[in-house]
Amino acid sequence: MNNHDEVREFLTSRRARITPEQAGLPAGTRRRVTGLRRSEVAALADVSVEYYAKLERGSLAGVSPAVLEAVARALQLDEAERAHLLHLAQAQEGSGPLPRPRARGGRQRILHESLQWTLGAVTAGPAFVTNGRLDVLAANQLARAFYGDLFDGDLRPPNIARYQFLDPAARVFYPDWDLAADMTVDVLRTEAGRNPHDKGLHDLVGELSTRSDAFRTRWGAHNVTRHGTGTKRFHHSVVGDLTLAWEYLTLAAEPGHTLTVYTAEPGSPSEERLRLLASWAATQDTGSAAQPLSRG
Repeated sequence: MNNHDEVREFLTSRRARITPEQAGLPAGTRRRVTGLRRSEVAALADVSVEYYAKLERGSLAGVSPAVLEAVARALQLDEAERAHLLHLAQAQEGSGPLPRPRARGGRQRILHESLQWTLGAVTAGPAFVTNGRLDVLAANQLARAFYGDLFDGDLRPPNIARYQFLDPAARVFYPDWDLAADMTVDVLRTEAGRNPHDKGLHDLVGELSTRSDAFRTRWGAHNVTRHGTGTKRFHHSVVGDLTLAWEYLTLAAEPGHTLTVYTAEPGSPSEERLRLLASWAATQDTGSAAQPLSRG
């Protein structure tokens, strides 16, 4: 598998969204394309039309950082989009920032034991570990109670993207479902740029594209946004509405894995409802405080 289609679709989608006026160019009258022409992007990036056309056909191998930066400026890419373009180029060079996933069928390592202890020590909010495909690999007790519908499913490991787009319960759990769906696709799109050889990710995207119009439309937009912290609203079936802050932390000891922790503002109704959920979870058969869900 290669990422030439990904590169082509990303560059063409970014070119299509920029008007000549936004680029400081005369609009003219006979425009047959949405956004900028290839020749206009080439001129803005100070490369030949032929060379830029080669890039837009999907070939980034051997392209210098200076040219990538020039193209990023011409297409007015933000920080997350620039990083995505760099990841796409690195993947073609075989020098991406993350190791390629191991082939299926081989023996896979489990998350290190001290990470399980760390999750168990987080008692005031849901905390869980995901990989780039948004498989939930480990979670504390409160996360299992918080994402009850996700963990009640038959598939292991549970997958947040599959839950988001294929489980009707997600539409109730996320009051701002469209915003949450956009963020989910952003994460998967970014991972596809980093790891184009991940067959599990290809399979997941294929499944969601086939079964969800909402996913397919978002995936085709080729949007990437950097997410590290923020606030989300939830509606939980046991404790009702919550507004929670979240932190998305990369794990240096587990490349390609992230730790997400949700917390409530001190003294808020959401904090009280999280405490109520924790008390309720302690009475349920939700497993150990931080139980691994998957080897991988």
